[in-house]
Amino acid sequence: MSSAEGEARKALSRLRRAAEKVERELEALEGALRHAEGSDFPVETYEGVRKCLTAVLDFTDEESQRLQEKILHAGGLEPGRVRRGG
Repeated sequence: MSSAEGEARKALSRLRRAAEKVERELEALEGALRHAEGSDFPVETYEGVRKCLTAVLDFTDEESQRLQEKILHAGGLEPGRVRRGG
């Protein structure tokens, strides 16, 4: 694995953790505001933001998979033929 690929994996991991933290903070904010605002709470807005966060998390999963396959291919391995021990 090259240093560029290693840096990409680290960056993807950081992005994923950041998105997961945003998701937790959004849930906390939503809970507090739903309680405080009652029927005035903007449900649709929060659903839209949640969809955006889901897209970011999906993106990190897809990019991680793509990068792993690229690394395996560069190493002469077929991605579908590698099994993890366990």
